[in-house]
Amino acid sequence: YSTVYWLGKDTLRVSAALFAENRRRLCEGLRAKQGLQPKSLVLLQGGEQKQRYCTDTDVVFRQESFFHWTFGVTEADCYGAVDVDTCKAFLFIPKLPESYATWMGEIYPKEHFKEKYALEEVHYTCDVSWTDTKNATNFRGVNTDSGSVTREASFEGISRRLLKTDMELEVLRYTNRISSEAHKEVMKHVSAGQKEYEMESLFRHYCYSQGGMRHTSYTCICGSGHNSSVLHYGHAGAPNDKTIQDGDMCLFDMGGEYYCYSSDITCSFPANGKFTPDQKAIYEAVLKSSRAVLAAIKPGVKWSDMHRLADRVHLEELIKVGILRGNLDDMMKVHLGSVFMPHGLGHLLGIDVHDVGGYPEGTERIDEPGLKSLRMGRVVQERMVLTVEPGIYFINHLLDKALASEQQSGFINNEVLARFRGSGGVRIEDDIAVTADGVELLTCVPRTVEEIEAFMADRNPEKSFSPTVSSEKF
Repeated sequence: YSTVYWLGKDTLRVSAALFAENRRRLCEGLRAKQGLQPKSLVLLQGGEQKQRYCTDTDVVFRQESFFHWTFGVTEADCYGAVDVDTCKAFLFIPKLPESYATWMGEIYPKEHFKEKYALEEVHYTCDVSWTDTKNATNFRGVNTDSGSVTREASFEGISRRLLKTDMELEVLRYTNRISSEAHKEVMKHVSAGQKEYEMESLFRHYCYSQGGMRHTSYTCICGSGHNSSVLHYGHAGAPNDKTIQDGDMCLFDMGGEYYCYSSDITCSFPANGKFTPDQKAIYEAVLKSSRAVLAAIKPGVKWSDMHRLADRVHLEELIKVGILRGNLDDMMKVHLGSVFMPHGLGHLLGIDVHDVGGYPEGTERIDEPGLKSLRMGRVVQERMVLTVEPGIYFINHLLDKALASEQQSGFINNEVLARFRGSGGVRIEDDIAVTADGVELLTCVPRTVEEIEAFMADRNPEKSFSPTVSSEKF
């Protein structure tokens, strides 16, 4: 395929062959299903251009994920079809009014889009009789995380998004490389007196200027001090607007997106570049659980077991710190790990930051604290791309609830715990691709205490960084 998506300079070239291969896998999966009628079509609706509430101001458009996975089309208000028997692809574009050329730019003919996306046929949506598509199916499903009814399909053919092709892995390596460099850029410049949103701005600027990433994969989380214990900080009610203080721990969870493919990286470090003994103890506890999980992941392991492994390591380390006391197995039985890590260990990653396929039909969530927030209930498979994001947080209302619990309170040394209240939290989040016998680490940032302190002590923006973790065998 000579057709490529490219934003110039050093940005990644993405071949249209990536999407042709996705369509082939989709059709292959559907043809394997019993009861499929001959001459079947898959019809998908792309994203719609929308205005901001009741104004005439456009919201920056980002393509609907299933449509992008299948066609690679970036324009709004399109439809697409795939002939399941032949894998032939059809694109249906809006017929734009003459006024578009005045306000929005040149109106391209159908042949332009046929060549741009290497598709067999392109038609105008107004010229198609949809009543002719007797064997067409428009797949809808329920998002298992939000509960929303969406265009996302939950059938096995399209869940092949679950496993990534070589071409998809190349794009995900790119998003991780650029986002890792952006995180390091932030670490070089953070200091007391700055606003959290300045760090968000710097991250986004680096991703866009150096990587062609117009979008981030999700709302940037730039928590400092106590805000680093707010799991989804950065929302409209808490928009990364605190002033960073000397001695604050920072938890910066940010990922850039290229051609709709995501990254999801979290770095935790002291704003002044030097860990206190207590900060170091909690950070190294999370790092130990991260390393333990990375070493254990391979095809065939249960993702829920990886979550439990992280909980176990956290509890072991919190006993050493003195925050907890008692028998580890008894702590696990009362789900004490969820007090300090209430979220899931990680999730699938791809075109969506919380990619589809985590709970196939018939798989139920585990109704236990912590595990019920796990976004994947599958056995790990080769070519999955996952986040590994253990964390320890000091969230007041969860701590108070545990101290009021007859089952949990006896394990907690409240005098030692008081020393950590208000300090926030630590999360270490890496993106990985599962290989035949382990994992490929996609993220490349300083991870050990020594690496972070050395990197932040010499804040020369021109200096490159090669972490020792990248050469380790997980």
